[in-house]
Amino acid sequence: MPQETGYDPDLGNKFVFVTGGVMSGLGKGITAASLGRLLTNAGFDVTAVKVDPYLNVDAGTMNPYQHGEVYVLKDGGEVDLDLGNYERFLDVDMTSDHNVTTGKVYQEVIERERAGDYLGKTVQVIPHVTDDIKRRIREAAEGTDVCIVEIGGTVGDIEGMPYLEALRQFSHEQDEEDLLFTHVTLVPNSKNGEQKTKPTQHSVKELRSIGLQPDILVGRNPEKLADDVREKIALFCDVPTEAVFSNPDVEDIYHVPLVLEDEGLDEYVMERLAIAEDALPAAERSTEWRDIVTRDATGEVDVALVGKYALEDAYISIHESLKHAGLEKQVDVNVQWVDADEMGDEHEERLRTADGVVVPGGFGARGTAGKLDAVRYAREHDVPFLGLCLGFQLAVVEHARNVLGLEGAHSAEIDQDTPHPVIDLLPEQYDLEDLGGTMRLGAHVTEIDEGTLAERVYGATECTERHRHRYEVNPEYIERLTADDLTFSGHAGNRMEIVEREDHPFFLGTQFHPEFRSRPSRASPPFVGFLDAVMERADVAAGTEVTQ
Repeated sequence: MPQETGYDPDLGNKFVFVTGGVMSGLGKGITAASLGRLLTNAGFDVTAVKVDPYLNVDAGTMNPYQHGEVYVLKDGGEVDLDLGNYERFLDVDMTSDHNVTTGKVYQEVIERERAGDYLGKTVQVIPHVTDDIKRRIREAAEGTDVCIVEIGGTVGDIEGMPYLEALRQFSHEQDEEDLLFTHVTLVPNSKNGEQKTKPTQHSVKELRSIGLQPDILVGRNPEKLADDVREKIALFCDVPTEAVFSNPDVEDIYHVPLVLEDEGLDEYVMERLAIAEDALPAAERSTEWRDIVTRDATGEVDVALVGKYALEDAYISIHESLKHAGLEKQVDVNVQWVDADEMGDEHEERLRTADGVVVPGGFGARGTAGKLDAVRYAREHDVPFLGLCLGFQLAVVEHARNVLGLEGAHSAEIDQDTPHPVIDLLPEQYDLEDLGGTMRLGAHVTEIDEGTLAERVYGATECTERHRHRYEVNPEYIERLTADDLTFSGHAGNRMEIVEREDHPFFLGTQFHPEFRSRPSRASPPFVGFLDAVMERADVAAGTEVTQ
């Protein structure tokens, strides 16, 4: 075996490889994350790897319309939103090593070739690219019991072929009981409602043509698979009937682990990986997830999310953070989309009737006028406000313009000719040649002033949150900005991190992204504080709070 794989047969890791067929967007990431949640409940240390076959080194330069939001990890990695689902479902902090992209792999292989590491060999996809893929997966799995590896895209995509070949090689390098191949595929309905198996059959045929035989099939259909359909899939795809599982549509993605548990997927996986005897007895397994996600709500509130991307995945972590706060307070949070770029009557009505306003992050000039209007509306009408990253910066711009009277004040990112650049480029960002991975990224500590709203929200005088920005509050304007009811209550050295208003019931902006650390069992403090204010304004009683 080539030395560069780094393979150690004594590592003892178990791997579950998850592929998808027929079409993208089936939910294989949620399926994989849900399985990870169930294995965690059973007492195992679980991690995950997301493979993205695109040539980008990371997701940092992608438009959210392409792949949804760019999720930021604690080490500053800019990754696919599926990593966010893994962190939320598994309640772990992942690193850039848990996201494998074709850009990373080829960059590494080419750099090694230029350095002469291959000793004159012809560098090829097999073995050099596939060896690097296997190395990355194994290194990410080190120190854990089970590693779930999701292969992005669908079987048959040309971009994904090296990864599927790497998985085929895995099956030759490790014991059979160390690996489990799970295939998530579409089982569509015909016009008369019949569940059709042919797309699944063709998808599995494609897999088998490259040397991969799935051990488990998960069928995506609005309803559970009928028994005869499961038997037909098993017969034509050469798996036991008990290895065919349903993953029907559910009201909330957090209910998927409950459905798969009822299906018995976790027990089957543990048996196949020969770890069932090491699992906690059923009576001792954690029920925290089930208890949290099945709580009954005692009321509901409406929150306006003012952004420029009419795509929920572009703001998925914010949606989930609002949901987490709602789970803690036992309140349903109805997110009302307000298009910052098309502030027509319908969207203005949503803003006016909302119980709270959230202005998210973003880049570029489009939609900033609408976001500024939303900030002003929330400030002038005492509506609870939460601004995140760009939302924080625009709260500063709105104050400079409409409270201090600094005409034309703006962010230098949006208006380079502004006479009052109250938001300006970070000093270390000048003269950068590359845009990828060069922002202020990842987890940084913020010191919080005592006696402030921020201290009450966090219950502490410091917090550690994740960042993703090139611009900051201009230090030359801080004295003027804080002269009239606006306070910077959080700092990182001379950088302003949290803004709040003394003349408002709840007005909070953060330069960082607290949504990236929120979990169903550990809601983000700014979102919980915001929801408290929203509920008070809407006169909605809170349910029993979760003991943290």
